[in-house]
Amino acid sequence: MIRKTYQEQLQTWDKEYLWHPFTQMQDYLKETPLIIEEGQGINLRDADGKEYIDGISSMWCNLHGHRKKEIDDAIKQQLDKIAHTTLLGPSNIPAIELAKSLVEIAPKGLTRVFYSDNGSTANEVALKMAFQYWQHNGLKDKTQFVALQYGYHGDTIGTMSVGGIDIYHKVFQPLYFKTHLAPAPYCYRCLLEKQAENCSMACLEELENILKNHAAQIAAMIMEPLVQGAGGMIIHPTGYLSGVRALCRKYNVLLILDEVLTGFGRTGKMFACLHEDVAPDIMALSKGINGGYMPLAATLATEEIYNAFLGNYAELKTFFHGHTYTGNPLGCAAALASLELFKKERILENLESKINHLQTNLKRFELLEHVGEVRQRGLIAAIELVKDKTTKEPYPWEERIGIQVCLEARKQGLLIRPLGHIIVIMPPLSIKNIELDRMLDIIYKSLVVVLP
Repeated sequence: MIRKTYQEQLQTWDKEYLWHPFTQMQDYLKETPLIIEEGQGINLRDADGKEYIDGISSMWCNLHGHRKKEIDDAIKQQLDKIAHTTLLGPSNIPAIELAKSLVEIAPKGLTRVFYSDNGSTANEVALKMAFQYWQHNGLKDKTQFVALQYGYHGDTIGTMSVGGIDIYHKVFQPLYFKTHLAPAPYCYRCLLEKQAENCSMACLEELENILKNHAAQIAAMIMEPLVQGAGGMIIHPTGYLSGVRALCRKYNVLLILDEVLTGFGRTGKMFACLHEDVAPDIMALSKGINGGYMPLAATLATEEIYNAFLGNYAELKTFFHGHTYTGNPLGCAAALASLELFKKERILENLESKINHLQTNLKRFELLEHVGEVRQRGLIAAIELVKDKTTKEPYPWEERIGIQVCLEARKQGLLIRPLGHIIVIMPPLSIKNIELDRMLDIIYKSLVVVLP
């Protein structure tokens, strides 16, 4: 724990120099900054020594808990050899070993690994690969994309172009390339005004209409499989993903799956698309790739896509894309240690009981007056708060209802972050059932305190 005077100095510097992401700084400057100093397991400790459950896995990426010995040791061992070397030409041992390991666990047909730094860049790489693939194959008109409303794939210009969340993306509209937005399968707030119990996934029909009318211009469809994260933890109905895969094949459109959030066990399988035996043409990975330890991302592609970029030097078929820290040895070493933990600790096998425990204990939230829907897939869950349960009227932004709930939870020892009026539950995979119970108890008590 740091000295009080220095802690106060840090709080002053934080407000004076830092610009926090996705944070309204005018509000932030009125608050006392929460400064995290240490972590152990699923817990974080602030500069005062107070502990918090890391209820959002440090932005959805921590899998095994903080200070996991095996990952710590792997990074230290690699640091004794070399911290960084470029992948633009030379290679390095951890990057090679990790690429092999990723291909071995990936959906069938994904055989090539292209590294970058984060989820946005992994998806940016995927979009550029898809576009250039068709250019090399002579289909020059395939320059457009299809994405889902409420979709989120990052904050670079390309990934925002395929984003479907107005509050994040609309202001940058003049910078975007052409993207067709298909209705998301958001059954609680169906964009087509259907009822889930008697709907035969009309949203797939709308998607097919887009593909049928524009297939000659569309390079790829990009989507988050099973769960749309930043759009509100929207859980897709069973069969939607496999339906999309079939339509993309039918209309000769590449399928890009953004598994940045859903990958590495979050939904109960290593990758979400495996629930429906779907193999994409391109897949983007990040967040949990090395247990949330270091910036690292990977874009996996099929051999067919890779081969389209092969040619004589003068043909300029090269994929002209790269990042300074591409294939960083430290990040790759951490990822290899993380994947070894999946085997050693039988993480996927042990998840089922935790997932069932979470499902059972979420039921009580449905009885609260201002809870519109509780949704879950694997160890991902969300509680959508509404002003009126009958009409599904959301709380206005001015009330900052989600933020109020999360601030109350913080007082009680839980760190979570809302998506507007939606409370997100996404603990590390290493969480125990007794810790899940404590986390849910705090959220329940916080809702009771904040909601009228």
